[in-house]
Amino acid sequence: MKKINLSYLGIIGLILLASFSRIIPHIPNFTPIGAIALFGGAYFKNKLHSFIIPFLSLWISDLLINNYILSYYEEFTWFYPGFLWQYSSFCVIILIGNFFLKKLSLKKIFLSIITSSLLFFIITNFGVWISGSLYPLNINGLITCYFFAIPFFKGTLLGFLFYSSFLFGAFEIFKSRLVLNNQF
Repeated sequence: MKKINLSYLGIIGLILLASFSRIIPHIPNFTPIGAIALFGGAYFKNKLHSFIIPFLSLWISDLLINNYILSYYEEFTWFYPGFLWQYSSFCVIILIGNFFLKKLSLKKIFLSIITSSLLFFIITNFGVWISGSLYPLNINGLITCYFFAIPFFKGTLLGFLFYSSFLFGAFEIFKSRLVLNNQF
């Protein structure tokens, strides 16, 4: 009989818990999505799983939020405008977790959180600008887009810091308990 990998289940459980915390009322951009990407990238040994599981948790929570909780759209929608930019930044953040967090330290995690939140800000707001619907497609439009997005960066950074601390901290506590009980 195959032994169940409790640490693997713990990673998945924490990702699912964090992804569904998106329905809790919060300040704009204070969400777990960046932390989920960083955490999944850091802890899944199987690189395919480090992409599939965080992406799937994001997509399922997007479906629930957009179609049932907030009901932004009149018809059921599988994806929302601008999702490619958010999911692309998610992919970059997973890669940061894959490559930069092979050996964990507080300093590396903190630097990854800051870098990831900045990249998320840059990529997603570039997507807002390039869509051409809010800002002129010139350098002034790009600068204006980033300028008006600055207040939202506060929520992004705080969300990355809070949820990353929760995910990395909770999993390390979980692992230490498994080690104490000889299950890891």
